Amino acid sequence: MLKNHYFFALSLPRETKRYLDNCMQPLRDSGSFKKWVHPEDYHLTLAFLGSAEKLHHVIEKVESLSYSSFSLTFEGFGTFGKSDSPRILWMGVKHSDILHGLRNTVYGACEKAGFQLDKRPFSPHITVGRKWNEEFSFTEEWLNGFQPVDSHTLMAAEIVLYRTHMDRTPKYEAIHTIPLQTN
Repeated sequence: MLKNHYFFALSLPRETKRYLDNCMQPLRDSGSFKKWVHPEDYHLTLAFLGSAEKLHHVIEKVESLSYSSFSLTFEGFGTFGKSDSPRILWMGVKHSDILHGLRNTVYGACEKAGFQLDKRPFSPHITVGRKWNEEFSFTEEWLNGFQPVDSHTLMAAEIVLYRTHMDRTPKYEAIHTIPLQTN
């Protein structure tokens, strides 16, 4: 039986998901990655909890935070993994002190609730594809041919606790939403 995993993330507005989906179309058409993230699953992870039994305590801790909504602007595609055969294709966001502060606060609340979290530095992104699928080696020059020509700014308005269903598409289910305060 597949175990459910949980994570806190910023959800993305519908128009942002459409923008990303449109940006992804030429890449999907190229067949360059084995798997593509379903547009309904686009999100920006703040803290990955893994499998969890009792979530009410961590929900209370994150809900007690006071954070305002803020804007984020996309910066373009990038990759994680080997330089010639990346495992993750992502859309990045321009640096935001507010985003980093929110992530650190959510991360700290999850640790206080007893969760052991990934210690890698925060690298904010939206995963859009997985596993390089070409016979030729990946290059940044190749990816530059697919970079969006227009920018997109979104308003981050809510933190969502998601549950992962590996046997479904889309595979992320929102199980608790925490609105950010509007200014």
